[in-house]
Amino acid sequence: MPQDEAVIGCTGKVLIGTRGSAGPGEVLVRVRGGSETFLAWSEEPVPTGATVLVIESRGCREVGVIEWVDPLDALGGGPVDAG
Repeated sequence: MPQDEAVIGCTGKVLIGTRGSAGPGEVLVRVRGGSETFLAWSEEPVPTGATVLVIESRGCREVGVIEWVDPLDALGGGPVDAG
């Protein structure tokens, strides 16, 4: 199956929670200037609404994901005061 390399490293939102080894869920991934849905597989269950990072393409619109928290979100606050 051909892999979709463009999707690896992209983030998305879980539309239907993954169930770990029990089965896939569905994610909406920001890719190619828009958003596309993919079947999503994960090692551990990931709940609906969670943010994920695509770590692999499995071909045929299937991806491997992990739950993701943007490290920049931890910095909080607003824009840096430049003056």
